[in-house]
Amino acid sequence: MGGRARIAERTLRTDRWWLPPLVTDLGLAAFVVYATIRSFVRTAYWVPEYHYLTPFYSPCLSTSCVPGSSHFGTPIGALPGFIPLGFVVLPFLLGFRLTCYYYRKAYYRSVWFSPPACAVGEPHAKYTGETRLPLIVQNVHRYFFYVAMIVSLINTYDAVLAFHGRTGGFGFGLGNIILTGNVALLWAYTLSCHSCRHITGGRLKHFSGHPVRYWLWTQVSRLNVRHMQLAWTTLGTLVLTDLYVMLVSSGVFPDPRFVN
Repeated sequence: MGGRARIAERTLRTDRWWLPPLVTDLGLAAFVVYATIRSFVRTAYWVPEYHYLTPFYSPCLSTSCVPGSSHFGTPIGALPGFIPLGFVVLPFLLGFRLTCYYYRKAYYRSVWFSPPACAVGEPHAKYTGETRLPLIVQNVHRYFFYVAMIVSLINTYDAVLAFHGRTGGFGFGLGNIILTGNVALLWAYTLSCHSCRHITGGRLKHFSGHPVRYWLWTQVSRLNVRHMQLAWTTLGTLVLTDLYVMLVSSGVFPDPRFVN
């Protein structure tokens, strides 16, 4: 048998194969730009009347945080402006997203170009997979998953505290629907992770001998098939939640209240 056919063209495809990678690039870039700006501005991230806290600043553990926004105290002193107030968890959440199995496919094709599309040549001279830097870092995804679980619990706690009325006691408004919906989708995205699927059902030789773990595995597997959709949806809900809190906190419009 001879070697591979030598074709000078990068690809013989005539369709717009470049469109999906381009859309992925634009979507990820838009989120990164928005999230970066919002993480550093340090304004309009807390609504004291209703205890709305944007997830980009949770948990806020520094004395630089506005009064009331620190649900877990302020064990960290004042921070200089070049450090985001949510710096405790932001690197781990970024690591969880970057090493996510779906996002690997997304930015391998749109950023790393390995390859950018099926039957399209890649610019790399050779392929080393995830055995060398920088891609070897992908192997720590399972550890980022555990941190993501903790962050989801913190976001859930924030959403529960947000059921607060203007005059005290229980309150319920449009912001609560947005915050709770965001948390529910974040949980769905986190639990649909491939690492979670492996934790619930991996290393088992016989599902029949482990009915509880089998049931958990089947539930996670149902979510897992929607992991791509949840990955993009949660980027959107994070921006929506932060934008809503910012607008209400800035006084652009009041939060529509249903109770108190």
